[in-house]
Amino acid sequence: MKALAINSSPRKGKGNTALILNPFLEGMKEAGAEVELYYTSDLKINPCQGDISCWLKTPGECIHKDDMSWLILKITQTDILILASPVYCDGITGPMKMLMDRLVPGAEPFFEIREGHIRHLRRQKWNQSKKIVLVSNCGFWEMDNFDPLLVHIKAYSKNAGAEFAGALLRPHGPALRSMIEMGAPVEDVLEAAKDAGRQIIRDGNMSQYTLDRVSRELIPKDTYIHFANQHFHEVLKKTEGQEQTP
Repeated sequence: MKALAINSSPRKGKGNTALILNPFLEGMKEAGAEVELYYTSDLKINPCQGDISCWLKTPGECIHKDDMSWLILKITQTDILILASPVYCDGITGPMKMLMDRLVPGAEPFFEIREGHIRHLRRQKWNQSKKIVLVSNCGFWEMDNFDPLLVHIKAYSKNAGAEFAGALLRPHGPALRSMIEMGAPVEDVLEAAKDAGRQIIRDGNMSQYTLDRVSRELIPKDTYIHFANQHFHEVLKKTEGQEQTP
């Protein structure tokens, strides 16, 4: 089974999203999957021009000749597509949205009714990923901060004719990194992410119990606010001190 992961965090493998994504991918590999990982920061992806040339002038082919030319082939040939993004302004990052926009050539301009809803026909040569998984972290404490992102990815999956296979969500994500560095007992969160990877390959789905462990509360809300504000105050003081140094 093939799996393709795309991480749109600007911090790439050093970001908080990678803390959950990487063990998830490790679990998939342990279960026998062939896994590839790409960072949008390393890719040249131009924005969609919206002129629908890929529908009418050159059906199925984009006018841009950039990294999407080969990435599209990988996306259409994979069994599981993992979209990894931190929450930015209540949604995915700009680079991830740009990448998703560039998948429009996979649709035809013609309409059909699918599950009682108007959708675009999918091109036969575009064997869309059978499953789509979301991996995300958020700097805010509450789980409902992921709601807009979940609605978007679920809708995209439906339009693409793929199964939304679940989401690994890590609220108050920065706390996880700090707790790992302090040696706090958070190994169960990382192990749950790895176990979710094993499950999606072995069973075709991820248990809600496992996903809840990935998202579990790390510290109380008031404590998180206190330490986060303290951290930013210290960073600002250092910045101000550097600016004043002759």
